[in-house]
Amino acid sequence: MRPEDEIPHGLRVAAAFGWRLLVLVAVAWIALQILVAVEFVAVALFVAMIIAALVGPLVNVLHNVMPRGLAVALGLVTVVALIIGVFVFIGTQVAGQAQGLAIQFRQGIDEILRWLENGPLHLTSEAVTDFVNGIRNWITEHQSDLATTAIGASGTIAEFFTGFALAVFASVFFLLGGREIWSWLVGLLPQRQRGRIDGVGQVAWGTFAGYTRGIVVVAFVNAVLVLIGLLVLRVPLAFPLALLVFLFSFIPLIGAPIATAIAAVVALAARGPLIALAVIVLIVLIGQFEGHVLQPLVMSKAVNLHPLAVGVAVACGTVLAGIVGAVIAVPVVAVLYSSIRFWVNTGSRSGFSPPPSDPTGTGAALP
Repeated sequence: MRPEDEIPHGLRVAAAFGWRLLVLVAVAWIALQILVAVEFVAVALFVAMIIAALVGPLVNVLHNVMPRGLAVALGLVTVVALIIGVFVFIGTQVAGQAQGLAIQFRQGIDEILRWLENGPLHLTSEAVTDFVNGIRNWITEHQSDLATTAIGASGTIAEFFTGFALAVFASVFFLLGGREIWSWLVGLLPQRQRGRIDGVGQVAWGTFAGYTRGIVVVAFVNAVLVLIGLLVLRVPLAFPLALLVFLFSFIPLIGAPIATAIAAVVALAARGPLIALAVIVLIVLIGQFEGHVLQPLVMSKAVNLHPLAVGVAVACGTVLAGIVGAVIAVPVVAVLYSSIRFWVNTGSRSGFSPPPSDPTGTGAALP
């Protein structure tokens, strides 16, 4: 009897799975280190994929009446002009109300301090004063760090515009020849696996594009509903706050509460505690509508992840890459889940052929 025959079969199987799992973890760790090293380029390419997913349907519609290149140019110019117009409008709104809001905000802070003294907490004026002085001392001690951050802001803005330009540049090629780029990559693989891997790519892109378009729809509806509520409640800076809700909606689970807190603080400073409470109730109701009606209606076909998986993905993404990680974590996990499920389900098929491309370019087809 060979020595290995004395090892229980279950232990041998577990060991075989174990070392393979360690290899996969090592490969994933190496891939993560590579992405961290080229984070700037990786984020730009990710944004380019988002642009391609969003602009792709418009480009395909325009392609029916004009050449593909002209359709791509017109589609990108339209979307970029729309984004710039929105930010210019929001900037005008902020500039017109910022000074008055600062005065109202200070009055709101004074009201909070009075409530801390006279409310149910019954804090003494000395305790409140110590708390305020503590904040002031912290700012004084860290003012050099704050100044350094402010000085470095210009560099950050320059990097942002450079990355955005790279993303738009890459998205042009994704929209013009995404199918050809993917076919070239698949052609580098062994012949017998090309069809199956091509199918994985189709499913992965369909999931990513569906999630991207779905989350934009969800964020837009959230922002419109919040905007209507803030206008009805006469809360200042309603348009910037609605834009904030739109942007934060791209971070599942935690984005909406953060936007809620900011909107409530503005409402408290400008309109008092009752209006602030009304804002909180309003956004909670909108969150319930999003979670129970809008998300299942818009996202169910593209993404089918358990809420626990979403929460863990957001937490891990935040720890690994901050806000960027929180935004990209869920689509990455959704793409991995759909790809692995497709790979496993097609593993035993013979004569496999990839799913057909969507002729409209709005479904699972690569751009």
